[in-house]
Amino acid sequence: MTSDTYEILALKYAEFTQRKRFESFIAADDHDAPHPIDYFVWVIRNASRTIIVDTGFDAAEGAKRGRTVERAPAQALEQIGVAAGSVDQVVVTHLHYDHAGTLGAFPQARFHLQEAEMAYATGACMCHDHLRYPFTVEHVCEMVRNVYSGRVVFHNGDAEIAPGITVHKIGGHSRGLQCVRVATTTGPVVLASDSSHFYENFEKSKVFPITIDIADVLDGYARLQALAGSPRRVVPGHDPLVLARYPALNSQTLGIVHRLDVARLDA
Repeated sequence: MTSDTYEILALKYAEFTQRKRFESFIAADDHDAPHPIDYFVWVIRNASRTIIVDTGFDAAEGAKRGRTVERAPAQALEQIGVAAGSVDQVVVTHLHYDHAGTLGAFPQARFHLQEAEMAYATGACMCHDHLRYPFTVEHVCEMVRNVYSGRVVFHNGDAEIAPGITVHKIGGHSRGLQCVRVATTTGPVVLASDSSHFYENFEKSKVFPITIDIADVLDGYARLQALAGSPRRVVPGHDPLVLARYPALNSQTLGIVHRLDVARLDA
């Protein structure tokens, strides 16, 4: 592994098993069928650097929203030898509650965020109940405090975070949503985050119901695949199938930490 290619790990920290398909897809074909959702944070690392993607949410937030937190994101990181307190770079794909909570667990980090996302989360759109529902005001306020302490790096569209790691504004689900493209020994891998919650979103153009611009979402599905060079190297943000399609890091992390920089198991 060279300094410009990386290992990528998906760390599952929470789940919601009572979800139905109508909550995952607009005009779902089997409306009331079960459709569980998993919650992840991601680690991108090599010998030179470790970068975290998203910070998840804690048990208190999970209880408010009916989600089961199996382990705090920082605790999940500890299982693979990463101390949240020493992490210096975090990409926040967007400011929804399940991606931008537990910011305080990363006291040394600089947070990479799209400028459009901060404007959206603190602007006039938040006067509408429907649009502010996926946000938690305490998370947004904590990010504002990080802005004032000089710990937020704003991006406008595409940007390089480090050699071999870039972010790309997709939008649609949230105004400033960004995906992350990572160079690996098997080719570029795209962490879609919520630009595609499930494989079915981008594979079948089925739009997730929480969205502010359907056209941006649909255009985003095509862009994810173009950035990855293959749909097989696009990793959706919440699909339990991720844990079935990629191998565990080791026998102790089965169902918790899986590698995304290697060939998929479903040949």
